[in-house]
Amino acid sequence: MSVRTRRRLAGRALIPALLAVLAMVGQPAMGEAVPPPPPNPSDDDLKSGQARVDATATRVGQLANQIAQADAALMALQSQVELRHEQANKALIDKQAADTAADAAKLTADSARAEADAAAAQIVVAHRDLDQFAAASFRQGSTVGSISAFLGSRSPKDLLARAELLDAVGGGQLHAVENMRRARVNAANKDSQTRAALATAQTAKQAAADAKTALEGAYRVAIDMETAQSAQSTALQEHKADLERQLYEAQNAVAGLRGQRQRYEEWRAERDREQAAAAVAAAAAERSTLAAGGRSGLVAGGIQSVINRAMAQLGVRYSWGGGNAQGPTIGVRDGGVADTYGDYRRVGFDCSGLMIYVFSRALGYALPHYSGFQYNSGRKVPLAEKRPGDMLFWGTGGDIHHVALYIGGEQMIEAPYSGAAVRVTSVRYTEIMPYAVRML
Repeated sequence: MSVRTRRRLAGRALIPALLAVLAMVGQPAMGEAVPPPPPNPSDDDLKSGQARVDATATRVGQLANQIAQADAALMALQSQVELRHEQANKALIDKQAADTAADAAKLTADSARAEADAAAAQIVVAHRDLDQFAAASFRQGSTVGSISAFLGSRSPKDLLARAELLDAVGGGQLHAVENMRRARVNAANKDSQTRAALATAQTAKQAAADAKTALEGAYRVAIDMETAQSAQSTALQEHKADLERQLYEAQNAVAGLRGQRQRYEEWRAERDREQAAAAVAAAAAERSTLAAGGRSGLVAGGIQSVINRAMAQLGVRYSWGGGNAQGPTIGVRDGGVADTYGDYRRVGFDCSGLMIYVFSRALGYALPHYSGFQYNSGRKVPLAEKRPGDMLFWGTGGDIHHVALYIGGEQMIEAPYSGAAVRVTSVRYTEIMPYAVRML
């Protein structure tokens, strides 16, 4: 065995060990997140404090339940908003397709009409030839085939000239009549084509008009519903904030620690960092396990590339209608909630726009900018068999309204809603579709 071969094998053997070491180094110690103990009160303070704890414990539990209900209601409202947005996207795509069909039919009708006009012009020429023949025959004082045309001949030469003249005139007449007949048939055919093409054009135009009407109706309904839901969402958020304030105040009163809120926020931030690090480590371990279990290096590399492209967009703002194969783009107006956040003048992604970007390089083409179409773009696998790199979908009544990228460890990357940014979060199973979609 050569020295180069031994070095290569030794390097390969070190890779799992290095990964294990990096995972242990990157994993924070859970003990660091434990908050410091509360101050040691006097016996009298403990007795009165215990009474306050008993009195407020029930209220704290009630507040926690109300907050959970408010969060569930907010999630339902956001799902409805996303659904109307995606339905407006679909209606717009349908209208553009109908307009294209109408334009093509109009071009066909114009071409057929031009050919019909040319055939009509041929009829005019044929009539003129026939009229000229009739006039010439009248001036000769005879009709084709009549023996009277020969009786006035004064010599054999004159007779021969008259015979040749009559043959020429007769042939011209037959030729003119044949031309007229052909021109009439051609005109009839072209006119029929014109009528058929025009009928097709009218049908396509009507379809385009119907699609436009449906678009405007769906768009108006979406705007109205979004406005109403925005007001409800704002009220729920305010109620939730009030409940959280009361909960924190009750906890502070029980413990006698006015600085508990700040320490809790610091603990929660540390916990979120630990969970994110654990999710990344779990996702890496899951991808390594899948690759070792038989998935080809090419597929595993493509999945990792997709996840890396998504991770590189963390923190990019949400903009409704934003995102393409090249990256984030300026959003579009919706006349409702998205406009209040300025999505139409801010660069960012919406949920389906983010999926277009992360998959475009691996697939070599762009997915459609509509989560409902993306749900049918790849191979569906049961949700329990989801793997890193799969797309997850959410729907209401079977209608898709949201999509995210699964990265392993029960974590996903998504562009959530107006006012937020691309983020890593835990997989939500409320309203999730029963299948994940695998593109690679």
